[in-house]
Amino acid sequence: MKATYQKYILNFKKPSGTSRGILTQKETWFIILEDNDKKGIGECGILRTLSVDDRPDYEDKLKWVCDNVHLGVNQLWEQLMEFPSIQFGIEMAFQSLQSENSFVLFPSAFTSGVQTIPINGLVWMGEELFMKQQIEEKIEQGFTCIKLKIGAIDFEKELSLLRFIRQHFDENTIEIRVDANGAFDSNEALDKLNQLADYKLHSIEQPIAKNNTDRMAELCKNTPFPIALDEELIGVFTKKEKVTLLQKISPQFVILKPSLVGGFRGTKEWIDIAEQLQIKWWITSALESNIGLNAIAQWTFLQNNPMPQGLGTGGLYTNNFDCPLEVQKGTLLYNNQLAWNTAFIGFESHL
Repeated sequence: MKATYQKYILNFKKPSGTSRGILTQKETWFIILEDNDKKGIGECGILRTLSVDDRPDYEDKLKWVCDNVHLGVNQLWEQLMEFPSIQFGIEMAFQSLQSENSFVLFPSAFTSGVQTIPINGLVWMGEELFMKQQIEEKIEQGFTCIKLKIGAIDFEKELSLLRFIRQHFDENTIEIRVDANGAFDSNEALDKLNQLADYKLHSIEQPIAKNNTDRMAELCKNTPFPIALDEELIGVFTKKEKVTLLQKISPQFVILKPSLVGGFRGTKEWIDIAEQLQIKWWITSALESNIGLNAIAQWTFLQNNPMPQGLGTGGLYTNNFDCPLEVQKGTLLYNNQLAWNTAFIGFESHL
């Protein structure tokens, strides 16, 4: 078996705002496995400043993986504990190699086009008018759950956006999730949560920065509406650490990004622990290309979670890969009439 890797830069169609700044490009890496006439591909997607494996030795580790691919997926996964995005990439590449079709990793009613996955519509941060325009577009496109990034513009303006939605759509018509990306000051967070509660929100992701576990536990205990942990889970590697964290904070939800928490195996471990502690969860992509999104969507479908998932739509980039994933009335659909095009990276799938 031969393994190679290559870097690929994804270009945003328009600058996309988060509380960590404006994104214009996103780098990702592909691991390609070849075994006789079969090929497999996996995506290692890091988010600069957020991924725990955003490290100077990242490319060295990719080279090490390719040199040691003979160890197999399980042993490699164990030795990549501090590199969750590479854990995801290697799991995906082996699954792709072993599949009849490189891109149908987990055959199901989803990949056959019979069932869809409900997803939330993501509204990016920006000026009030831009965010308002996005909200109207998402509602027009048939989304019944929208997610707003907050924490980057004036809080009063963000409240007015929520007011705008609720003037036209009640909580039974449109579910609203907000994501603060840790932007709230810990002393002001509860007051802000109380103000947000007026707009009948489904949940808020990561109201304060990670590693303030005492304060986050207090907020989760006293919050007027559910809190979901997101960044808090990044860099928590062992099962014991995961159990300790969730028992201490006791959040209402956890949000799981396979690229950030150790691939499918790492995500499943979080799910099992959360369910034992009666904490609800959903799965989110992390700005991967359509190659990584495809794998995450297929695996997510098999987890049988009826909630809207946070799966991207692949439409953010100018140079993404053509694929069968389509958004239809607020759901993700696998349209088998559409073909893959991965010529950009010279990958030809086996069918």
